[in-house]
Amino acid sequence: MEHPAVAEAGVIGRPDPVVGAVVKAFVSLRPGLAPDAPLKREILAFARKRLGPAVAPREMTNLGDQGVEAVFGVIYPPQVALVGLGRVTERPVAVDGMLTVHPTVTATLAADHRASDGATGARLLTAIDRLLQRPEEL
Repeated sequence: MEHPAVAEAGVIGRPDPVVGAVVKAFVSLRPGLAPDAPLKREILAFARKRLGPAVAPREMTNLGDQGVEAVFGVIYPPQVALVGLGRVTERPVAVDGMLTVHPTVTATLAADHRASDGATGARLLTAIDRLLQRPEEL
């Protein structure tokens, strides 16, 4: 989402018995911005205008202001997997036998094993890790 107040965003489709599916956005606001109802309405209106009413998020949750370091998703059929990314934090990391501090992020995967197996999920998380190590290649 390219709204000036949004640092990062992700969306999921959540099943709804009335309309079939509802698009829900998870956003992290840029530093210094406080979440409030007018900003939420502004971001949702922005998304509706840019994406169109059929695919624009109808719900929005701001995880960043809560300091969320890990997201553990719950799968709602017909979804088969959900990747959760926490906020970037500075953590101690051993590199070549030396302790240093690096920006890190926690990535989680919830998957329905009837549709996929753990090896496929592990390959996905490994690919995400590899890409995040070299963001200039994205």
